[in-house]
Amino acid sequence: MPVTQTSGTRRTSGAEGMRDSGIELSAEGLPSWLDPVVRAAETVRPEQLSRFLPPEQGGRQSAVLILFGEGPRGPELLLMERSGSLRSHAGQPSFPGGALDPEDGDPLTTGPLRAALREAEEETGLDPRGVQLFGVLPRLYIPVSGFVVAPVLGWWREPSPVKAVDLAETARVFTVPVADLTEPAHRATTVHPSGHRGPAFLVASALVWGFTAGVIDRLLHYAGWEQPWDPTRQVPLDWRA
Repeated sequence: MPVTQTSGTRRTSGAEGMRDSGIELSAEGLPSWLDPVVRAAETVRPEQLSRFLPPEQGGRQSAVLILFGEGPRGPELLLMERSGSLRSHAGQPSFPGGALDPEDGDPLTTGPLRAALREAEEETGLDPRGVQLFGVLPRLYIPVSGFVVAPVLGWWREPSPVKAVDLAETARVFTVPVADLTEPAHRATTVHPSGHRGPAFLVASALVWGFTAGVIDRLLHYAGWEQPWDPTRQVPLDWRA
């Protein structure tokens, strides 16, 4: 696995100082294994993450929380699985997140930060006081739902218990070691009925695909953590462990 735990920390990046009523971006004190993620967030361009870019006008502003923590097997990501009874994206693993509320504030500055933390707390029960936000990736577009998504990067500095808060919306909350995401045997390609092909991860008894898998795939690549894998291996969207 190309990611190792270390007690080293990183100095403050240029993102520090984005403060507004207690909301801030700061890379102060992050574990050094997150350095390549910080660099990727500072340099990656929208077209390097997705071919679906936000329209100049319109789209429903939203945010997701890409939360990195350290577990028994090293670096890990927090994910959730949507309820199978939902009308959209039923049963699909995803990052915590959702649409911005008016009280979240400016969608181009601190609004996504507030929304990402608020939605994560509502969906997983995590304590946002233990989360350090350190970056925001370029906004991306999900054509099927019309969402313009700001992927907010966080470090789970003080982990708190998590669970599916509302089973009508969330089936489960779980963490996935980055080692499992980079393992070539856990990687595949899915083909949507529309013909769209995209990366997928078979981890934690789940098939992670769609927008979530696309963002994870690009993060692994631009952080330098990706291992060679076989993109010709295909799995159906109804895959079950």
